[in-house]
Amino acid sequence: MRPLHYIIRRPLLSEKVTSQSDRKVVAFEVAKDANKVEVKQALEKAFDIKVQDVKTLVVAGKVKRVGRNFGKRSNWKKAYVTLTPESNMDFFGV
Repeated sequence: MRPLHYIIRRPLLSEKVTSQSDRKVVAFEVAKDANKVEVKQALEKAFDIKVQDVKTLVVAGKVKRVGRNFGKRSNWKKAYVTLTPESNMDFFGV
């Protein structure tokens, strides 16, 4: 298995994700070549939680303009992770 910090890049704390906290859904930016099984194993090992379901999607990079030139940001992968009812993940610790 690859190192955990390679598979899990960072948590995503957006308004959409925090509104789904009552359903025990959290989101992470993950490596583009990571699959659902690797994401599930990495999260269970890193945060000592039980994962019920993992849904992944590739977010297309935006086209940005800098002066006269156009460039494109990189594509990245997002994972929506549903936790089991007895698991809990608190990013703020309050």
